[in-house]
Formats: sequence, C-alpha cells, structure tokens
Amino acid sequence: MAIENLTEEQIRTWTPEQKDRWWLANVFRGDMAQLTWRSAAVGFILGGALSATNLYVGAKTGWTLGVGLTSVILAFAMFKVLSKMGAKDMTILENNATQSIATAAGYMTGPLISGMAAFMWINNAKMHWFHMMAFNVVLSILGVLVAFPMKRRFINNEQQPFPEGRACGVVLDTLYTSAAAVGLFKAKALAIAAGAAGFITFVSGAAYMSLIQEKLLRLKHAWHLPHDMTGVWDWLRARGMEPAIKGTTFQQMGLTPGLDLAMIGAGGLMGIRAASSMMIGMAINFLIVVPWMISIGEILPRTNAQTGAVLLDANGLPVFGRAWILNSWALWWGISIMVVASMVSLFAKPKVFVEAFAGLFGKKGEKKEDPVGHIELPLWVSWVGVPVVGAVGVWMAHVWFGVEILHGALAIPLIIVLTLIAASSTALTGITPTGSLSKIPQFLFGWAAPKHPATNLMAGVMCVEVASNASNLLMDIKPGYMLGAKPRQQAVGHIIGIFSGAIASTVLFFPLFTTGYDPAVAAVDPGHMQAVMAPEGGQFGFPSALQWKGVSDLVTSLFGGETAASLLKPSIVTSMWIAAVVGLVMEVLRLATKNKFPISPLAIGLGVVVPPDSTICMFAGALFFTIAHAVYKDRKESTGHRLWVATQEPICAGIIAGAALVGIGDVLVRVFVLPRL
Repeated sequence: MAIENLTEEQIRTWTPEQKDRWWLANVFRGDMAQLTWRSAAVGFILGGALSATNLYVGAKTGWTLGVGLTSVILAFAMFKVLSKMGAKDMTILENNATQSIATAAGYMTGPLISGMAAFMWINNAKMHWFHMMAFNVVLSILGVLVAFPMKRRFINNEQQPFPEGRACGVVLDTLYTSAAAVGLFKAKALAIAAGAAGFITFVSGAAYMSLIQEKLLRLKHAWHLPHDMTGVWDWLRARGMEPAIKGTTFQQMGLTPGLDLAMIGAGGLMGIRAASSMMIGMAINFLIVVPWMISIGEILPRTNAQTGAVLLDANGLPVFGRAWILNSWALWWGISIMVVASMVSLFAKPKVFVEAFAGLFGKKGEKKEDPVGHIELPLWVSWVGVPVVGAVGVWMAHVWFGVEILHGALAIPLIIVLTLIAASSTALTGITPTGSLSKIPQFLFGWAAPKHPATNLMAGVMCVEVASNASNLLMDIKPGYMLGAKPRQQAVGHIIGIFSGAIASTVLFFPLFTTGYDPAVAAVDPGHMQAVMAPEGGQFGFPSALQWKGVSDLVTSLFGGETAASLLKPSIVTSMWIAAVVGLVMEVLRLATKNKFPISPLAIGLGVVVPPDSTICMFAGALFFTIAHAVYKDRKESTGHRLWVATQEPICAGIIAGAALVGIGDVLVRVFVLPRL
C-alpha cells in the first residue's frame, strides 16, 4: 500500500502535537510484531556478517557501505523460503527491526579502519582487543542516546527526508505488497552475484588452494588464479619491455593491477563521477608527479634501517613501493586537496549550521501532552545517559589511550555540536560528512596537545564516531517512522546491533590485519605496525587510517614547532599549496554548478591514498554500470533494464558480500589452519 505522508503545508503549519497525533492515527502499527526473538537473531547474524564485509571493504577503500537494503532483501528472502517450509512469514516491522540491527552493526567498523588504526600506527603497537571493543561499544551507545532526542525534531516534527532511509522504507513497503515478486528477483540476483564472486575469490585464494592441493591432495605445488600483474611485469622485464616513466618502472611504484571483485562491486555503488575522479588522482600521482619527483631526487628509495644502505630488488633496481612513496611524499598533497574540499563543502552551506541549532534554544512554553510519550524512548534516558556514558568514555580515553581528562571532557559538548551539523546534512542529502568533521576535532585537539598525537586521534574518534553513529541511526530510524514502528524497540534493536558489530569486527580485526606483529621488531622499527597492517603490495591499504595519521602528523608539525622542518620538505609544502588551491577552485565550481561539475576534488585525493589496483577495479565497476544504464535506461521492459538498472544495488551488494566473506576466509585459513598442518 502507499505510505502515508503529510503535505508540505501540514509539515509547515501543524504543531508537533498535531503531527504526532496524525502519525498515531494513520501510520502507527501498535499491534504488529516488531522486535521478536527471530528478528533479533536474524539481525544479529546478518549484522555480524555484513559488518565483516564492511571491515574488509573499509580496509581497502577507506569507506563503509550501508547495509540496510542488503539486510532487508536477505531477511525477506530467507523468511520467504522458511515460510514454504512451514515457518510463519516475517512481518514488515520484523523485517525493519532486522535491518535496524544489521545496519547498527555495520556502522561499528568505522573507527577501526580510521582513527584506531592510525593510533596503533603512531604507537607502533597493538591495541588491546578489549579496549578496542569496549571503547567502540560505549561511543556507539552514546550515539544512540544522542540520536533519539534529535529524532523528535528531525523526523517527527520537521519530517526531514533522510533519502537513503526513505528508500529503505519504500523497498520494505514494496516487498510486502503485490510487488513482492520484485523483491524475490532482487534477492535471487544478490545470491547469484554473491555465489559467483565467492567462487572466483575462492580459486584466487592462495591459502584455500594450498590447503586443498598441497595438504589434502598431496600435490607438490598449488595453483591459484593470479591476484595481480606481477607475473606479467616479470615477463615483460625479461624481454626488456617493462613499462617505465622517467626511468622508474611500474612495479617499482607498486602499480600492479589485479582482479578484485569486491572493489568492482564497490565501484558500481560509488558511481562513475567519484570513480573517474579517483582514477584522475591516481594517474596524476603515479604517472606524472611521482616519477618526476623520483627523477629529481625529492622522493628517495627505501633504505636499510640499520645501515642506511639503499635497498635493491632482485634485478638490482632501487626499491620504492606504493606505501613508501605515499608516506614519504605523496600523501601530503592528497590529504591537502581532501581537507580543503571537505571544509569548503561543509562551510559553504551556512543553512545547515543555522538549521542545526534552530529551535535548540527556543522559548519554552507551558508543558503540553505528549501523544507519543508512551512509545518513544523517554527523554530522561538521554539526559541521564549522555553524561554518564560520556564520562565512561572520557575515563576509557584517559586510562587506556592517555587523553587528558580535560580534553576528553571537552569532547562531549563538541560531540553535540558535530552531531547537529552531521544530522542536518544526513537529513537533507543522505550524506554524513564524517571525513569533513573529523578534521575539526583533530585540529582543535592537535592545537591543545601538540606533543601528544593520541589526543587528537582518540578524542577525534570520540567526537566523530558519536556524531556519525547518531546521524546514521537517524537515517535508519526514518523507515521505522514511515512504517509505523515502535521507537523504543528500534532503540533496543540498535543496541543489539552495536554488540553484534563490535563482536564480529573486533574478533576479525586482529587476525586479518595484525598477524605478524612482533614487539621486538617494533622496538627497532618505528614503522613496523603500519607495515604489518598495510604491507607493501598487500591486500589492505587503510586509506582512511592514512588520512587520520597524516592529519595527526600535520597538526603535530604545525603546532609542535621543531618537528615541522623534518616532516615537510619544501617540495611537499609546495605540492600541498597547489593541491589546496586546486581543491578550493574545484569545490567552488562544483557548488556553483549545483553538483554538475564532473570532477570531485575529494575523490581525486582519495585516488592518491587508495591502492591503484583497487581504484582501477572500482572504476571498472562504475564504468560497467554506467554503460548498462545508458543502454537500458529507456528499455524498461527488457531483461537488461530489470537486471542491470533496477537490480544494480543488490547485484553490487552481492558481489561485495561474496568476495569479501570468502576473502576473509582465505586470510583466516592462512593464519589459523595452514600453520598447524
């Protein structure tokens, strides 16, 4: 059935009480099952699995995927199958509860691939698993406590769109109407895409193939589908044909394209504008700037930590590598263009700031009856919970990460400010400006404690994680409001999802990324932790963590005084100024043309820090679906339109889930199974 909505005039003229009474009378489904044991269990399991895929994709690309629609379709299909076996079908609100839990779980990976990873790199040591999980849980619960009072304003009263949340509500409504066949088709497409991607990833897995061929079949050598073009470069080098620019070969720079299906799926969701901008950033950096800087001696090859001698590869060529090039020179101009573009985009919309605080300090009238008070999360829970849970977070940051109590306490009011800004942006555009907002606390706390990088990192994590979590949860609350769900049960569902995501992501984080860390090596090699987590030529580049660490190093150098000269060469400073001006001009053009300017400066910077092979695969995925849209968009009755246009998102989600989950399994087999055989 059609979802009931207020008119624009009603939204503008009705009082909050009138709107709440209308919702109770026309939308609320008080007697329908919602947060049941089975919806909680399915959401917990799906959330754990989907948070694992977010951890995998985030470590590769620096961004996480919304899992709401994926969990909706999977839960719907799962219970359709079970209903044919005698189980009672899931109600629309049970499905919504499932996606609430799964979505909350998916958001839990953000700090792990950004600020927390950067903290471990700077400390050159592992973070204790309990500290990681408990701090993440506390901050996420704080996000729930901050989100629900804002729900009354942004969703109940202002009826803000929250585009992705609204889309999820529409999909749910469609699945449970006569158009349910559409949902089943999308579910089948998702499953087939996941199966195909999983199979290809399986035969590409060196650990899987070694286990089967060498350990089980007793073959002398195991074969697996090659991951990249390293063998091709070796073949070309043997024939004197290896491509090089200004005397530096592609392999020296770490340019080894390969087949990464998860990144192809991510590119399909990303879109051609962002993907092509990333390609531009990658090409400018590795095909123009880096070879030029190497040729004039501004980027030097890697050296032996003990002797200082230049490292040479098997062919006698100096060793550079993508990670070394990035950390020693190229990272800075990439960060500069991203920071400037992010801040211009954020502060170019003063209306967001005005509306964020509008009504926050409005006049208080006489107390009125609250029609939905019996189903909303009581406000006193937030008024009591925010200072109490916030104090726990401040204590954790102080005891575990060395953040001064005063700095941690100052993060709490900053959290409220940043959440209001982030929620206003999410409500209108569906985009939570996490990257932009992260720079604000990092610079503020970097100025306050320039000699202690952990302060700007972990206080920044506190601010950004709560603001991001609260804003994204508001996006998730929107479909529940559209469909008549009980807000209190959604709050409980979010808490369940927090624990699901925290358990899954923390349990996977250490075997996936920190295996090989040796405290003895770390004692003599200050870059050991980073090299273990983001090794040269490895699967994971941790672009978001690179940004956090880069900004931390930058603010430390700016406000710490004597360290600036050793950190930033004159050529690096020049590149940063040029990138800043370019980012400013491009972002102004994008805003002036109402987003019609074809290049994203933020994505250009991302193309610098994301591994080139991932960038190429994302561009390939975006290009494929762009061509498919161009071919089939007007042929709405064709199979091509039904598959590549109408079902693009489930297919991409299936590719990502299949490739990521099987890829995670390959790492776990390598870490836990093969060493014991």
